[in-house]
Amino acid sequence: MSLRVAITRAAPASLQTAEQVRAHGGEPVLAPLLTIVPCGYDTNTEGAQALIFTSSNGVRAFPDMRGARDRIVLTVGDATAEAARAAGFTDVRSADGDVGSLAALVKAELDPAKGKLIHIAGDHVAGDLAGELRAAGFVVERRLAYASVAAKALPEAFRQPLDIVLFHSARAAETFLALGAPNAARFIAGCLSPAIADAAGKTSWKRIVIAPRLREDDLLAATLGG
Repeated sequence: MSLRVAITRAAPASLQTAEQVRAHGGEPVLAPLLTIVPCGYDTNTEGAQALIFTSSNGVRAFPDMRGARDRIVLTVGDATAEAARAAGFTDVRSADGDVGSLAALVKAELDPAKGKLIHIAGDHVAGDLAGELRAAGFVVERRLAYASVAAKALPEAFRQPLDIVLFHSARAAETFLALGAPNAARFIAGCLSPAIADAAGKTSWKRIVIAPRLREDDLLAATLGG
């Protein structure tokens, strides 16, 4: 019998995760705890030596490719890098890790003297990427491209039998807890990173599983096997 897996991330990324859950033998259940709302912002990249994306939501919220296609793009992980390439960026480099890994990649590959960095981000950002880069001499502009709006009520999916709840962000885990975390002790919490597990761990679960690497495939392999 397939394990029923609640996917708490927002659309459209949740649909991609659902496909991967099926590929790992699970039964996906869409249970979004966040909604991504695009914000109007300045997409002019003149004078920037590179763009930084810490999520695929940021890539999707950057519709204007004029003058930006050939900019260096640095991403926190491979999924965001793939989204950037699909969007038309030609020089994309992935940190394949967390915000700390991304900061290290920026410092290793870019020069503070060659222009500012533009971080296309949401209203909630893990860590202090800008602070670390500014301390290394970089000029960093953060452009607010989207907001992640927390659900005000639990999705109906949580009334169904479930085995696993997937969390791709600390914000989703925090939202679940804020809404009462019903039946959490019966579920396995699958968390993409230790920071997300810390947020989820403020209530009791059957078990908390942390992806060994910041990749969705590793998260699903750890929670579903295969």
